[in-house]
Amino acid sequence: MSYVVDISEFPGHDSREIGGKAAALGNLYHGNFPVPTAAAVTAGAYDTYISSTGLADRIGLELGKKDFRDMRWEEIWDASLRIRNLFITTPLPDDLAETVRKPLERLFHNRPVAVRSSAPGEDSSEASFAGLHESYLNVRGSDAVLDHIRLVWASLWSDAALLYRQELGLDVHHSTMAVLIQEFIIGDRSGVVFGRDPSGKSRAVIEAIHGLNQGFVDGIVAPDRWYCDRATGGILSHEPAERLKEMVPTDAGISLRDLPRDRQDIPPLDDKDVGRVYRLAMDAERVFGAPQDVEWTFNESDLYVLQARPITTMADAGTPDDRRWYRSLSRSFENLRELQARIEDDLIPTMIRDAERLASVHLPTMNDGNLAGEIEERIALVRDWEATYREYFIPFAHGIRLFGTVYNDTIRPRDPYEFMDILSSSTMLSVTRNRMLEEMADEIRHNDALRHALDAGGDTTSCTVFTSLIETFVNTFGDLTCYDAQCTQGDAAVRVLVREMASQPPRENRDGRNALRDNEDRYLSFFPDEKKTFARDLLALARASYRLRDDDNIHLGRIRGGLADAVTEGRQRLAARGMTLPRRIAGDDVVTCLRDPEYRPRIQMPEAASDHSHHERVQARQLIGQPAGPGIATGRARVVNDAFSPADFTAGEIIVCDAVDPNMTFLIPLAAGIVERRGGMLIHGAIIAREYGLPCVTGVPEAIHLIDTGDRITVDGYLGIVVLS
Repeated sequence: MSYVVDISEFPGHDSREIGGKAAALGNLYHGNFPVPTAAAVTAGAYDTYISSTGLADRIGLELGKKDFRDMRWEEIWDASLRIRNLFITTPLPDDLAETVRKPLERLFHNRPVAVRSSAPGEDSSEASFAGLHESYLNVRGSDAVLDHIRLVWASLWSDAALLYRQELGLDVHHSTMAVLIQEFIIGDRSGVVFGRDPSGKSRAVIEAIHGLNQGFVDGIVAPDRWYCDRATGGILSHEPAERLKEMVPTDAGISLRDLPRDRQDIPPLDDKDVGRVYRLAMDAERVFGAPQDVEWTFNESDLYVLQARPITTMADAGTPDDRRWYRSLSRSFENLRELQARIEDDLIPTMIRDAERLASVHLPTMNDGNLAGEIEERIALVRDWEATYREYFIPFAHGIRLFGTVYNDTIRPRDPYEFMDILSSSTMLSVTRNRMLEEMADEIRHNDALRHALDAGGDTTSCTVFTSLIETFVNTFGDLTCYDAQCTQGDAAVRVLVREMASQPPRENRDGRNALRDNEDRYLSFFPDEKKTFARDLLALARASYRLRDDDNIHLGRIRGGLADAVTEGRQRLAARGMTLPRRIAGDDVVTCLRDPEYRPRIQMPEAASDHSHHERVQARQLIGQPAGPGIATGRARVVNDAFSPADFTAGEIIVCDAVDPNMTFLIPLAAGIVERRGGMLIHGAIIAREYGLPCVTGVPEAIHLIDTGDRITVDGYLGIVVLS
């Protein structure tokens, strides 16, 4: 059976076999458009690969662990990462490899090629998968081509592609992928042309950059933009870009470099070139019967069409906000470095200043009107910081994802999460905070008088070292407030917690400098000398992303804590006047009550009991989640819910929660394991669990309803299983 189809034969094959991108290119080829030499590796090759290697069943298992609708973005990325690792560690069977290799060698004679996705349904009039599947440029040698075909196949299961398939109602369990192989054209000017402006206006739009098109596709090189009259092609306007970079071919693929100074002031296209690209779009529209989005490139004076697709949306108007935001999380290395500078140099210092300013306000001395105004200001401040967190801090977490992809593609480890071991950071604020708690606990271990005073609930101020440590801790981090659990304990909780810590041997986070250095040396050994600088820079970026994934929430938590303090002050005043208040009261209601003595917030009726009866709960003997921290532990469950108090937590218990709030990770040195409803390797519970070498299972649906405090459970962080004894 032949799995490779030459471009001249594309029109004779079903688009379900060669994919939408190849089918469109075949139509252009037979319309005498200037297209590169090309071939399609059919969807049949993909189907044979996943069935003969057993990957089909393993993909099904990955996608069947949890209802897709219940998965957060971290969980979806995790599932995608594991599936991708299956592809990169599973070579093509020899007979399939030769069946694909030989015709490609005959056609391209080992010339460099582009390896692009061409999924059935991709670039159709009903759906556009633009940017969701992978493409690779300047791939050299048949072994490398086969390797990159597998990477394109793996991108069928990218997190963004999975979301889009679900949105369209496509069956993710029966998706397939063809691959387009094209002669690599070394473009010196590249871009796209929209036959009709996606904003809906009756004009054509041309976007162009210097260098290869990948710089534009990846969003790291800003394009010049021309608007043209659709009827005549006349230039209506030109919007120049800041021309500083270009993507160029290298011996190892492609790379970004500074645009030579003598070309920075020159637009990529002159008026004649604009006319040629415009006519290309109009000719393509006549072939397909509808306006097209055409990707093109110039090699000196020769203009080539690389691909064409229908314009399926008007300015992305049909894309749900959540998916548009989710897709925006995938950032380039350069963009991530810009984010890092903004976060570290501006946002974090501002957050610290805001938190310190809130802490410095003496709320009890304010009258009711001023307190109401203070609460309003703090509500607005929290909302602003939460919006900033979504805009800057969450996207920066992609630094971990980018590093994980590069690490796995380069090293091909069996464990898809091996890369996390090199990111461990003893400078994380949560680790620093726990180290300060451990220092207090150590003071108790070595001071009998202090220990007895704490046990008896007596005065500890005579122990100046201990008192100073607590003051420093509270001034630095605030008290032990768990905002998700609505529990504010004050510094008394610090004493309770460190006394419990002192009853156990000291516990340190697991990775030392030597282990990190060994991991780093091994990682760098896989890169050639010319790529080691990039490898080091990427590792530094990922470590910052890993650290800030936890640190930013500590800072945000302090600002939220400032709001909680003000609301608590208002609530206490109202309660002292005999006002009956809901157990949970919004800050806005407290403000209104303080300003209007006649106002009474509506008392919510208690929520109905959970659908899970006790009988149903005890029947759930084994709960399935995702492995997030290797190890096995058995212990008493401590469920974090409305009734939870950190003072109740005892050493050796297993935390069971909706999610480990970064502001409650002070419990981790006492815990034996972690179970969370939320899932993913990038959530805070998983990160801190790995720092302390704790077994951790995430993504367990209804965990806090199916497990009760006091239940004896076993957490298997290798398999992602929680067993109720």
